[in-house]
Amino acid sequence: MIRSGVSPNVYTYNIMIRGVADRGDLEKGFGFVREMEREGVSPTVVTYNTLIDACCKRRKVKEAMRLLRMMAARGVVANLISYNSVINGLLGEGRMSEVGELVEEMSERGFVPDEVTYNTLVNGFCKEGNFHQGFVLLAEMVGKGLSPNVVTYTTLINCMCKAGNLSRAMEIFDQMRVRGLRPNERTYTTMVDGFCRKGLLNDAYRVLSEMIVSGFSPSVVTYNALVHGYCFLGRVEEAVGILRGMVERGLFPDVVSYSTVIAGFCRERELGKAFRMKEEMVEKGVLPDGITYSSLIQGLCLQQKLVEAFDLFREMLQMGLPPDEVTYTSLINAHCAQGELSKALRLHDEMMQRGFLPDDVTYSVLINGLNKKARTKEAKRLLLKLFYEERVPNHVTYNTLIENCSNNEFKSVVGLVKGFCMKGLMNEADQVFETMLRRNHKPNATIHSLIIHGHCRSGNVHKAYKMYTELEHCGFVSHTVAVIALVKALSREGMNDELSQVLQNVLRSCKLNDAEVAKVLVEVNFKEGNMDAVLNVLTEMAKDGLLPDGGMHSLALGST
Repeated sequence: MIRSGVSPNVYTYNIMIRGVADRGDLEKGFGFVREMEREGVSPTVVTYNTLIDACCKRRKVKEAMRLLRMMAARGVVANLISYNSVINGLLGEGRMSEVGELVEEMSERGFVPDEVTYNTLVNGFCKEGNFHQGFVLLAEMVGKGLSPNVVTYTTLINCMCKAGNLSRAMEIFDQMRVRGLRPNERTYTTMVDGFCRKGLLNDAYRVLSEMIVSGFSPSVVTYNALVHGYCFLGRVEEAVGILRGMVERGLFPDVVSYSTVIAGFCRERELGKAFRMKEEMVEKGVLPDGITYSSLIQGLCLQQKLVEAFDLFREMLQMGLPPDEVTYTSLINAHCAQGELSKALRLHDEMMQRGFLPDDVTYSVLINGLNKKARTKEAKRLLLKLFYEERVPNHVTYNTLIENCSNNEFKSVVGLVKGFCMKGLMNEADQVFETMLRRNHKPNATIHSLIIHGHCRSGNVHKAYKMYTELEHCGFVSHTVAVIALVKALSREGMNDELSQVLQNVLRSCKLNDAEVAKVLVEVNFKEGNMDAVLNVLTEMAKDGLLPDGGMHSLALGST
């Protein structure tokens, strides 16, 4: 247009920006804004809102916040739509404290939250599992004369169903109809799924019948809920019947449909049927996912078919599907059952290296395997049960137990330390650490960071800082979570000299290319005593990968 001698006005630019933003081409959208400014056309609140909304939808909330601040700097007054979009983006990332700050800022600027604001907030809090706050907001909304919509009620129903509180879910469902709101397809499907997860198929079918009478056709998601319900009750053949019925109605089972049935057959130890179902899904063009493979591997391990399980494990990796905790725990359990503890421990280490933290089930499996291997060593057995809610006799000291731990068992010492730290047993965690040093097992950055974090949580900041300085001296970099915990603790205790040293270390070791602005913000806010801002910046840097997350500076020390 410009080359033809026609100058676009602000409305034309806004239409073009909307077009590229809807396609996800944010860079082109920002390019149009720069072009507007060159041509002397001032962006309006509509221009900014279009880009803010597009940024939030693509999880670029930091960029959306920058645009919101840029508006004020350029004399463009933000409106309720601007704030609602950013609130939605922040909630999508679980940044609840910042949501509160933004809602407060809205009120200070004279904006009254509307239905969109409340519906967005209810949805966000429920997704975080804070359904109590969701109900508080619902009551507040009604009290202000605002009307909750179907999305608000469906969100609360979904939250109650996931919590297993079906009676409360039905109350909300009925309340919704009393207020003259008509449930939609998602509302009905949510209720069907809630009943199916409890195995209450009669109730599920009652809701399904009402759904059909109301003019809604069940979707693949609705049928998947029924498939899950039948499998939950062990009625897997009937679940297969649901799949066949879907096809007759013109719907195509997806990976969730097939994986649920496969998992059901595996639990019933009908591996032949499970693998035939896998073949069928591939023939239908539905690719197995990690859950499909994990279920089959678990089924093979339950029947001690380790060779086949590892063949499938390798196939899974070749397909580019990452194994999860369930996959590893199944394989570890199978090795323990056959007395192959060295292989089980190697898998445990691999699991940790891939970034999966073993849970109680994994450690329970390892503990049981180790106990079976050496039943006579009562001290060792008690040691390995310490971080499971079993009581240890008073006359057995932790030192005695730790000393009876074999070298092989020290390979899973991260789990032991983590267990002590989570329970606040910091003396015991320190004793494990000291025993490692005495027995020439050099603790790695993970062990150090767990103990630093643990001491911060338990209020022993001096000990946490001492360990942090030792870690730095050895050339290790503390994990981000431990550093932020330490910064908070030092700030709380008023240990400003130590705090300054930690911040200097952090900023010196972070990635230089992308972190300069953040580093300046940390330094300025620290000098002004604004520790909340310092912690916010550090947290954002961690999320963006600008802070080192454990490892070495330069020295090549051994690890556990």
